[in-house]
Order: sequence, then structure tokens, then C-alpha cells
Amino acid sequence: MIRFGTGGWRAIIGDEFTKRNIQTLACALARKMKDEGVAEKGIVLGYDRRFLAKEAMQWAAVVFAQEEIKAFLINKSSPTPLVMYYVKTHELPYGMMVTASHNPAIYNGIKVFTAGGRDADEMQTRDMENYISDIDPEAVRGMEYEKALEQGMITEIYPLNEYLDSIISAVDMKAIRRARLKIALDPMYGVSETSLKTILLTARCEVDTIHERHDTLFGGKLPSPSASTLRALQTYVMDNGCHIGIATDGDADRIGIIDDAGNFLHPNDILVLLYYYLVKHKGWQGPVVRNIATTHMLDWVAASFGERCYEVPVGFKYISAKMQETDAVIGGESSGGLTVRGHISGKDGIYAASLLVEMLAVTGKKLSELTREIRQECGAIFMEERDYSFSQEKKAEMNRILLEEKQIPELPFEIERISYLDGCKVYFKNGGWVIARFSGTEPLLRIFCEMPEPEDAKRICKILEEFLGL
Repeated sequence: MIRFGTGGWRAIIGDEFTKRNIQTLACALARKMKDEGVAEKGIVLGYDRRFLAKEAMQWAAVVFAQEEIKAFLINKSSPTPLVMYYVKTHELPYGMMVTASHNPAIYNGIKVFTAGGRDADEMQTRDMENYISDIDPEAVRGMEYEKALEQGMITEIYPLNEYLDSIISAVDMKAIRRARLKIALDPMYGVSETSLKTILLTARCEVDTIHERHDTLFGGKLPSPSASTLRALQTYVMDNGCHIGIATDGDADRIGIIDDAGNFLHPNDILVLLYYYLVKHKGWQGPVVRNIATTHMLDWVAASFGERCYEVPVGFKYISAKMQETDAVIGGESSGGLTVRGHISGKDGIYAASLLVEMLAVTGKKLSELTREIRQECGAIFMEERDYSFSQEKKAEMNRILLEEKQIPELPFEIERISYLDGCKVYFKNGGWVIARFSGTEPLLRIFCEMPEPEDAKRICKILEEFLGL
């Protein structure tokens, strides 16, 4: 029943996300650690604000304790990047975070991180699934929590300060202090408020927060920063004259931004802005990495600096691996996750937000001005995104059409090539493209199209939609 997708294992609470499955997964990872000879180093576990998240972390921890593997438990709800940071800096072989990130409130899940603080890759997750299949859930046992604490098999920790200090030391705090910025935060009822407020207040920013309370239903909305979910932040920025509005998803590994004019900045725009800033204003050198469904504006900006943009499948493990291979400046995806060279190897919305604030301070320009500047220098391209739910029968039909028979509709633009690296992606000779792929975290078919003209992007999506009978 436990299958890993692009963002770990996610399941509906009470359906597949159960104590038995959580402890089976923990037992499988414990045995894998023993077989690899790394059990004596221990494992760190964290959790976010989702329903049963803390309990799930403890259910997993007592299994590690029973298996004689020391478990370091972050004893307050925390951002996912904190777990990744701890794995990296304390040289642990594995880490585990209880979260379903931006999924609906009825979901919870577990992300597994490997040495260096990286997302477990496909080989690792497949290996874990094999271990899981060999375990009898009825035979899994856990030590009593209090007994594990007394024996030192479980240690409660709260390493937030060392994580925040690493970010504070990496950004230009002096420039931010001089800028006297007014910032609105929207943690979306998640775990980023303490971290972001600490960094920004230390830099003498004026900070106001909305949606900060603990709500396992996330205010009845999807805890994913998008144009539709950030309308309250948009209004707050405009009504209060803020320089920027910053939102994070449920576990703070992804961000959403509202600019000074009240516009929602697509994650594609954020990636482009940060890459442009790091190369042009900070003098960094190197390529950029994006996934197959992320803007080709990054290719254009990279080319303007004499650099290259690398394309990888969806899944941050592919981005971090390619970044390490190419020494890239930045890597990211159109869903709002990104990381920067020299930091952790996974998504970090808190560090990304801090860099954006630094960018405003150092350049002395508004976000809207910087966006216009990049488009004037490198050109503009427009994206259309659509999501479709489906039955299992419909999924099988679409999989057959697109990926087995490799059929595509008649399209009104000249095709350069077609890729099946991840889903079906058609590249047009005019610089545009369209992709249809199944989500690795939710039961959805996703279509992304980017074209020089916005109406053409909508037109291509409509053609593909009708072709697939959606």
C-alpha cells in the first residue's frame, strides 16, 4: 500500500495513512539502515502542523528505538528544510519529515531524506518499497515512548536557531536593514512564521502576518501558494502599502509572492528573478536547472549571460542531483520550490524568501520594476496551466494514447521535437512548448503550455484537452 511519488509517500488520513503503515515504513527504513551499516549514526525526524503529524513522528520514532537506532526528534512543528539542514550539517545518513506539503488537509505523508540532506531518489525509494514488501506489519513493534527517552534511544531537540543562523549569515542583512522594508507574511496556517519573522525582524523589517494560527484544515483552502489562494495576502499588500507579500506552503519548502503592485508572481517568475539577481547583481557564475514543466525564460536568461539551462524530470531529487553535477547557481520548479548553490540540496521557501528580500534591498528596485527589466532584456513568454482529475479507467486510456501509442493531436505550430522524458512534451520551433503528465503527488493529469502569445497557450491547452476527452 505504501508507494513513493515525486514528493515522498502521501496518503489520505485513516485510509492508507495509518499507524500501522507509518510504523511499517519506519521498520523498513530501520532495517535498510542496518543493512547499509549506518544504523549507529541515528536518524532525525520532524513534523509540520497537519492532523496527526506529531503523533505519526512519535509512532515512527518508537520503532527506530525498538530497532536500536537512535532517533532525534524535533519537538516542535517545523519547516521541512530544517530536517534537511540537520541531516546535512550533522552528517546523518537519513532524515524523515511527516508532511503532505501542499496536498489537501485530508492527506498526510512522509518525506525521506538521504545523506547530504537530499530528497531520496528513485533508486532509494524503490529500495524502501522492497524492504516494506518483506515486512509483516503484525510483527512490527515499538518501544514505549517514555522508556525510549529514559534510555536515550529518543532525544528531543529543537535546532531551529542553527538553521536560521545559517540563512542570516548567507544574506546581506546590512543592506536589508538600510532598506526599511514593509513585508506581509502568509504562512497559510503552516510552519514558516517563526522562521521568517525571526530573520526579517533581525533585519529590522516591518512585518505583519495573516493566517498564522494553527489550523489543521488550513482555513478550508489548499495550503499551496497560488493566485487563487493568496487573495487575502494580495489585498493586505495593497491596503497597507507593503513592498512584498510572502507566502509559504504547509511545510515551508515552497513560496508564493505578491509584488508591490498587488500582482501574484508565478513561481516561474520568482526563479527567473533570483537567477537574474544572483548572476547580474551578485556576480555569481554558472548554469541553472529546471524541471521539464518549468518556464523556458530561464533558458533565455541563462543564454543572455552565456550560461546554460539544464532540463530534468519532475521531482526535486533530479534538480538537486543535476545542480551538484553542474555546479548550478539555482534550480527550481514551476510549483514554487527552489534551492540555491551553497545551501541545502532541497527546496527551502524560507531561504528563497530571504534572498528575495535581499534582492529588493540591494537593487533598490521594486519587484514590478525588476520583472519589466528582465522582460525588456530577455523577452517574454506566457504560461497556461490546467489540472484534470480522472477515473482509473480514464487514466489508463490517456496513458495508452499519450505514452504507449504516442499519439498527439494536430497542432497549429511547427514542431521541433517531442520528448517522453516525463510525460509527453512537444517543443515548437517558435520557442513554445506543451506538456501533459500525470502528477506524482495527486491523482491529476497536468497540462502546461508556454507560448510567445498568451492566447496561443490557451488555444494549445484546449486542443489537447479536447483530444484527450477531458
